[in-house]
Amino acid sequence: MSPKVDPFVQHFRASAPYINAHRGRTFVVMFGGEAIASKDLRTLLYDVALLDSLGVRLVLVAGARPQIDEALARRGEEPRYEGGLRVTDDVALQCVKEAVGANRVELEALLSMGLPNSPMAGARLRVATGNFVIAQPVGVVDGVDYEHTGKPRRIDAEAIRQRLDDGAVVVLTPIGYSATGEAFNISSYDVAAATAVALGADKLIGLLEGRGVVDEAGEVPSQLTPNDAEALLRSGSALGHDVERHLAAAIQACEGGVPRTHLVARQSDGSLLRELFTRDGVGTMVTSETFEGVRAAEQGDVGGILALIEPLEVQGTLVRRSREMLENDIDRFTVIERDGMVVACGALYDYPDEATAELACLVVHPDYRTTGRGDQLLLYLERQCVAQGLRKLFVLTTQTSHWFRERGFDSCDPGDVPEARRAHYDQGRRSKILLKTLR
Repeated sequence: MSPKVDPFVQHFRASAPYINAHRGRTFVVMFGGEAIASKDLRTLLYDVALLDSLGVRLVLVAGARPQIDEALARRGEEPRYEGGLRVTDDVALQCVKEAVGANRVELEALLSMGLPNSPMAGARLRVATGNFVIAQPVGVVDGVDYEHTGKPRRIDAEAIRQRLDDGAVVVLTPIGYSATGEAFNISSYDVAAATAVALGADKLIGLLEGRGVVDEAGEVPSQLTPNDAEALLRSGSALGHDVERHLAAAIQACEGGVPRTHLVARQSDGSLLRELFTRDGVGTMVTSETFEGVRAAEQGDVGGILALIEPLEVQGTLVRRSREMLENDIDRFTVIERDGMVVACGALYDYPDEATAELACLVVHPDYRTTGRGDQLLLYLERQCVAQGLRKLFVLTTQTSHWFRERGFDSCDPGDVPEARRAHYDQGRRSKILLKTLR
């Protein structure tokens, strides 16, 4: 019996591939002024410091919407929005400067912590801010003069990279500066997306309020393509302003070449770490890349297949296969790979003279057995058989006959399988043989 593994040790080991993958990468992390006003800001920055200590190059983009509205309220002014965008008059611009300045000081102070009894002990973070965002005015749109509201014209990516190369965490605020010396209030979502594109960042990460992205079924989708995200925005669902702007930023980033955007519910403790250092994460990833796919196995998959099938071999559910056997038969295997991990496999051994194939070693990782991946792989292999002119598929099983019967397989006798296979039938295992006619 294998010794019981401590959950902490198990989780720490499981995070190793992501620690290695993220080291030296550039992440742009955006969050709203709600995060700065919350009691959870310290724990969020603890996690930011941890990312920095693991070698991640970080750009933080901090919003200030609630702080600006509060500053306006103290002056007896009402915030004005048109089309979801703030109209920034002279008074509002002063409030923007006040709020953004206070937020920046708060972030710099907390990122400078190093108390021995805190997660920041020994962090020694350096924070860099500056005039990295060059802005231009929004101007007059549909008859509305947005005054001091701007949009990114250019991001000084070279200057940001220099600060990152020096080991600093770069903090950007929703203020940009023009060549004429004016300051403009800019949407932090636009700043984050433009910065991620300009830097060629590896990830854009959005920390959302509430549950995060929720689809029409009330579920948090684990992955969306940019087209999926567009469709969700057009669906008429009551997503909320924060989610809509994060989705729009994710689409902009993907179209600009950022491989992945992660949209995560900020208020869930440790959500940033769980999204980045676990295989399935806790939020929604917007990406044009193939995060998961069915493909032919390669020699590099042998280790992953062995890890997948070994527990079932120990139980006696599967016939033991040596590494050498797998290496010789690897071209017969198909796998489902999820973010670099083999989560399912299956093999086909064909008998073309009888237009028949044997399905062998169909295994799904325990964490994914209720997600339909077994059906996905079986359908793929059946189609592969049909494409090769094979009309029958049989399987030998000792414990999963019910699963195959539910999918159209019927019991048969050893005489119904090709003679070459009958010669190697293990009478001791007494495996049941099931056969399916393919359409």
